[in-house]
Amino acid sequence: MTKDEIKKYKEILEAEKAKLDKEIEEHEKLVDMGGDIDGGDEESDEAEEMGNQLGISHAFRTRREEIEGALLRIQNGTYGKCVKCGGEISKEVLEIVPESELCAKCKKAS
Repeated sequence: MTKDEIKKYKEILEAEKAKLDKEIEEHEKLVDMGGDIDGGDEESDEAEEMGNQLGISHAFRTRREEIEGALLRIQNGTYGKCVKCGGEISKEVLEIVPESELCAKCKKAS
């Protein structure tokens, strides 16, 4: 992989990480439920909404961790190599999922 290609992927990953940071911050803000809860249904709806927000936030955090791993692999010179078999990760895979740590063969075997 050329230096220009690595630079391109690094820029993509950093931009995606910044977007995820904003999304995480937004989803982790406490929802103002108000203090005038009239019944159990309203409490249940509010609890469900909070659970949904936390679930979304968790998914964003997981993806951000994957991106941070890819940025670390760029830094240590192993980006684009499968962490399982050491083979090359195809450009087709990296174009779709630039944070991928597995080649297509190892991904299928997982």
